Amino acid sequence: MTGRYAEDYQRSIKDPNGYWADAAKDIVWTKPYDKVLDDAKPPFYRWFAGGLVNTCYNALDRHVDEGRADQIALIYDSPVTDTKAKYSYRDLRDAVALFAGVLAELGVAKGDRVIIYMPMVPEAAIAMLACARIGAVHSVVFGGFAANELATRINDAKPKVIVSASCGIEVAKVIPYKHLLDGAIDMATHKPSHCVILQRPMEKAEMVSGRDVDWAEAVKSAKPADCVPVAATDPLYILYTSGTTGQPKGVVRDNGGHMVALKKSMKTVYDIDPGEVFWAASDVGWVVGHSYIVYAPLLHGCTTILYEGKPVGTPDAGAFWRVISEYKVKAMFTAPTAFRAIKRDDPNAEFLKNYDLSCFKTLFLAGERCDPDTLKWAEDHLKVPVIDHWWQTETGWAICANPMGLERFQVKPGSPTKAVPGWDVQVLDEAHHQAKPGQVGALVMKLPLPPGSLPTLWNADQRYIQSYLEEFPGFYKTGDAGFIDEDGYVYVMSRTDDIINVAGHRLSTGGMEEVLASHPDVAECAVIGVADQLKGQLPLGFVVLKAGASKPHNEIVKELVALVRDRIGPVAAFKTATVVKRLPKTRSGKILRGTMQKIADRQDYKMPATIDDPAILGEIDEALTEVGYAHGRKG
Repeated sequence: MTGRYAEDYQRSIKDPNGYWADAAKDIVWTKPYDKVLDDAKPPFYRWFAGGLVNTCYNALDRHVDEGRADQIALIYDSPVTDTKAKYSYRDLRDAVALFAGVLAELGVAKGDRVIIYMPMVPEAAIAMLACARIGAVHSVVFGGFAANELATRINDAKPKVIVSASCGIEVAKVIPYKHLLDGAIDMATHKPSHCVILQRPMEKAEMVSGRDVDWAEAVKSAKPADCVPVAATDPLYILYTSGTTGQPKGVVRDNGGHMVALKKSMKTVYDIDPGEVFWAASDVGWVVGHSYIVYAPLLHGCTTILYEGKPVGTPDAGAFWRVISEYKVKAMFTAPTAFRAIKRDDPNAEFLKNYDLSCFKTLFLAGERCDPDTLKWAEDHLKVPVIDHWWQTETGWAICANPMGLERFQVKPGSPTKAVPGWDVQVLDEAHHQAKPGQVGALVMKLPLPPGSLPTLWNADQRYIQSYLEEFPGFYKTGDAGFIDEDGYVYVMSRTDDIINVAGHRLSTGGMEEVLASHPDVAECAVIGVADQLKGQLPLGFVVLKAGASKPHNEIVKELVALVRDRIGPVAAFKTATVVKRLPKTRSGKILRGTMQKIADRQDYKMPATIDDPAILGEIDEALTEVGYAHGRKG
């Protein structure tokens, strides 16, 4: 190897202006920017200030103008509805322009917000790109969230219009969306002017007269809308992520820096060239869906796949192999959870023998820590590089990866390899000093963050500082603990806050505790994330009941499970709770959640010196055994 990575990385850290100016040449600018990095108001850094640009133009129109009009831009594959469709760049541009016209006719203009609450259908991507086309700010809410969670996002984003569908589909089960949407609007203090509803044949939604608009009818009479130039620093979207208070945080993504970073990442990280097929098996409701189903592949002139199905059960554990083979996928990106499910159902990869995967070159995993067993299983059977990489909703693209388009490094199981050019990743100890190689500490990134990362939170500059910048001045706090070894490989070990990772979805145990605490019989509660072979982590609740609570414990637990499902949604995967007499605490009253988690995960733990009554841990151990968790080992 020539050390191309080292050269690229050093330049990105020492000369970020020159490095990102070169990358920005791949974007079509309506007006050139005045400054690559505007650092006039730290910690609020801005990239490509003064530039005017349009994300939709760069994702669609430019490719039509530059000779890719007939290339397939988007493939829709839905085994749950037995539907397939292909959109050329021209087809997709025309569909997006038409729906942008619908939004414009409903009064949506530059800077207005639009919430998109959709299943995995092409119309979800079309709605996102239509917002970008007219300069509106979209906020996609994952369809697995309950009405209450949707209502909090409506109140925060204050959308002029909400775009939704009559239903989503989970394997063979139809999930009606409209009553959830109506319930959320009833709960919300902010009311949208209109809702555009895609009526799917499996479920017809009841429409609210004067407010609700039928997608198909609206498109018939719409006039295509042109691209509206916006400032490079204007927001493209808001994506809500779990906050430790239970109140979601609206991560803001800008237009200019987002495009520059994502387009560059397609080659640097994923080694994908224009015209090749890239598949991110995720959901448009998550950051992976935003970055690598919709924006990055289209900005790069690739073919992207929007898949409405599961890794198993639609119809079998060969589902992914069928899609890769059928559409000649070069690289795929999914969560380790998906491969754990495939490995569980087809441990010897028998289904793989039915498909020709000669087109397939690389598998990328992210969203949660990839356990070495899953990585090795995928390597052994696929016989291609399996790349674990690390990033967050806030960062928008990979912080650490094996940069396949620059230089391929040896894989070290348990590590997402090295910092991607642009990211100055460091480990700080408790005294905020740089940790030695191999020493575990807080994983942080030196400011300013590279293009594509969050410039702030929606209408919450102070919360942005408090959440990410305050604890380590001059650095962004990831909320992850880990270490960097002597070879520069980064290891991400655990969260330093209450966020748990359930099947690649970040969820707040604090938010779940708020729900449990609202039950009339609950005096006190705690929720921890416990290790799960399939989903990575699952939430487990402990509740102390009020004196006089007379219902049977199993009945109360059923009510608590239903309450979390209703308030947060099935995405929380909250299925287990146990009633205990008391919770282990320090003498100052802090619940020892970390110790409880170690007991549940059968890890060694030390008796905390500040515990108020050591006997409580024995009670917790017994309670865990009753709900199926074996004893931890006290060290």
